[in-house]
Amino acid sequence: MYQVLYCLTDQHDWRLVALGGAVCLLASAASAISLFQRARAASGGARVSWIALDAVVAGCGIWATHFIAMQAYGPGAGGAYNIPVTVLSLIFAIAVTFVGLSISVSVTRTIPVALGGAVVGGGVAAMHYTGMMALEIPARIGWATDTVAVSIVLGIVFGSLALVVAGRRDGVANALGATVLLTVAIVSHHFTAMGAVELTPDPSIVISGMSIPPASLSVLTASAAVAIIAIALAAAVLDRRAKGELGRQQVVLDTALENMSQGLCMFDADGKIMLFNERYAAMLRRTDIALTGRLLVDVLREEQAKGQWQGDADEFFARLVIDAREGRTTSQVVNRFGRSIRVVNQPMQGGGWVATFEDITEWLEAQAKISHMARHDALTGLPNRVLFHEQLEQGLRRTGSGDQLAVLCLDLDHFKDINDSLGHPIGDALLKEVGRRLKATVGESDTVARLGGDEFAVVQIGRSEEAAARCLAGRLVEVISAPYEIDDHQIVIGVSIGISLSPQDGSNADELLKNADLALYRAKADGRGTYRFFETGMDARAQARRLLEMDLRAALQRDEFQPYYQPIRDVASGRVVVFEALLRWNHPQRGLIAPINFIPLAEETGLIVQLGEFVLRSACTDAATWPDDVDVAVNLSPVQFRNPNLIASVTAALTVSGLPARRLELEITESVLLQNSEATLTTLHELRAMGVRISLDDFGTGYSSLSYLRSFPFDKIKIDRSFVSELATREDSMAIIRAVTGLGRSLGIVTTAEGVENDAQLELLRREGCTQAQGYLFSKPRPASDVALMLERPRLRASA
Repeated sequence: MYQVLYCLTDQHDWRLVALGGAVCLLASAASAISLFQRARAASGGARVSWIALDAVVAGCGIWATHFIAMQAYGPGAGGAYNIPVTVLSLIFAIAVTFVGLSISVSVTRTIPVALGGAVVGGGVAAMHYTGMMALEIPARIGWATDTVAVSIVLGIVFGSLALVVAGRRDGVANALGATVLLTVAIVSHHFTAMGAVELTPDPSIVISGMSIPPASLSVLTASAAVAIIAIALAAAVLDRRAKGELGRQQVVLDTALENMSQGLCMFDADGKIMLFNERYAAMLRRTDIALTGRLLVDVLREEQAKGQWQGDADEFFARLVIDAREGRTTSQVVNRFGRSIRVVNQPMQGGGWVATFEDITEWLEAQAKISHMARHDALTGLPNRVLFHEQLEQGLRRTGSGDQLAVLCLDLDHFKDINDSLGHPIGDALLKEVGRRLKATVGESDTVARLGGDEFAVVQIGRSEEAAARCLAGRLVEVISAPYEIDDHQIVIGVSIGISLSPQDGSNADELLKNADLALYRAKADGRGTYRFFETGMDARAQARRLLEMDLRAALQRDEFQPYYQPIRDVASGRVVVFEALLRWNHPQRGLIAPINFIPLAEETGLIVQLGEFVLRSACTDAATWPDDVDVAVNLSPVQFRNPNLIASVTAALTVSGLPARRLELEITESVLLQNSEATLTTLHELRAMGVRISLDDFGTGYSSLSYLRSFPFDKIKIDRSFVSELATREDSMAIIRAVTGLGRSLGIVTTAEGVENDAQLELLRREGCTQAQGYLFSKPRPASDVALMLERPRLRASA
């Protein structure tokens, strides 16, 4: 220690010592620390460039400080400096400093940063002792090894401390502290090392020709010092601009952070909170606690103590740190304070991670609503066809070998009539009530769905006997058929049900639904308001029905339909007064097909409208050629009557044919009157005003409400053939005919008996005062070409 102090006080020029210290402080330390912090803020190629510049500035500063201090050193003998070794010392200073800076810049943990600083301190020692080797004087240079060791330790320790302080935070205090520490590292090492020099005069030592005199070296050192100062100034300006730009970017970043809809929090490699925005603090309700610089696990423990965090905080934190270190991006949805928050943890280069927090509560609710709407009926809230199909498949997978699954397809009877007569709001309310009754009737494990329109379906699961499905179907028919009170309307509907059973009727959802649908068609064909189980032959019948429908559509294009006429005779005079038009289908392969085999299908498919218009036009055209006192009767289907173009069709048929309206008679059934009564009566009155006569067909087989006869003045009542056929054998049939004919006489309405097949029936009808008669006793339906023959011959038997 005394040797060091002696060397410093007695063997150095203090003016040059002060100059060397100033150069070291300004150029090497200040510029080096500033550039070091700038390099840490950069990345990629820019970081390498800043490290290289920092190494050049720091290395030149160390080298200049050394040789300025050497100029201040007076060993008592003249000397010179070997040029190659002097240059080598500069290269050592720059290269070793580059390695040390590269280590410290690339990491954030304290130990690696300190290691980089130690390398820089070692570079100072390498440069110093290499520079001392360049000194050539007439003396032998020796070293005090203990002092040499101390000098190296001083450089390493203060170099490490300098970069550790510089790496903590880019602030004025840290930069100033790091600058002082790095200056101390260089200066303390140099003067301690100079105190270790031991000179032994030796006049025999000759200075080589590759040496540079101290005067020339002074010029070079001064030039280097000027260059270093210039570089330091340039670096300072660049750093100032960079910090200004960084400041502006920080303002933009802060603005962006605070206006994000997401919460954001940045953590370092140890899990400390480095940065966060207000949205993050508000979302997790952490506005009232300190966050910056704290370990996340400490925050979680604090919340756990308050009951705001559930789970193992240490395990959760450890998993986050491990995921970040291994570069894994993780995402999860957590529930905090009743809100659903999606958290995404994105690892950062160099350690640490960025977590974003998005409140997706409303989004999840919207997704759930969309999913519910896509899989449920909007009107009734029941599962729709999609969800029903999924649940049916799940039920098939769940049922064991001893279990049975039943599929019930339901179709409301006459719902369309209700919808048309009372309006869609009433129809919708009725469907809601039907859905409610269905849900209340089935078992807890059963599924009810609305497939569309007035079609519903039920899956019955877990009952092994057919009787269970039969019992459920019976209950459903009873419950759905009970009266409904909706907006002061009492509504009565029925339901038809088709049933298929698994596994005997099918092993997959599509097959079971198809077979239940076939059974439903049978239930409707058998009179509605009942249920039917699937039978093997139904598929064949359905196929035949589909083929018939295809033929029916094609027949309209091929003109295979033809009107036939059956005479209606006046009972008193025996003459023909009316011909009823009856449609026949002349199929190219099946021959003549009766209406009962295709009219119901035409009504279901809507083709009856086109068929009805054809019959109306043909009948009017044919009747126009008959005697003026012979009329024509045409049947109108309830489906036709709902057609808004009915009046226009009748008008067009009369106009084109030239037939007077008084000679046209339109026959309707009581089912037409069950539709929208006000609209129906309006249409009937419009037809009546045109001069068309209206008949009530099949009277006595439906509701036979006398209110119909009061609401509209029918021109004719037609007594159904079922009463005529039993006229001679059942007294109640005779009583009914007597009542109807008496009612007709009282109201001035013509009565026509259908299905008259023998003279005894005709005589009884004449005796009871029936006005007209129709049946095979007079003639079977014949083509238009036979009308003249039927007019000439009073009785043209069916066998004729």
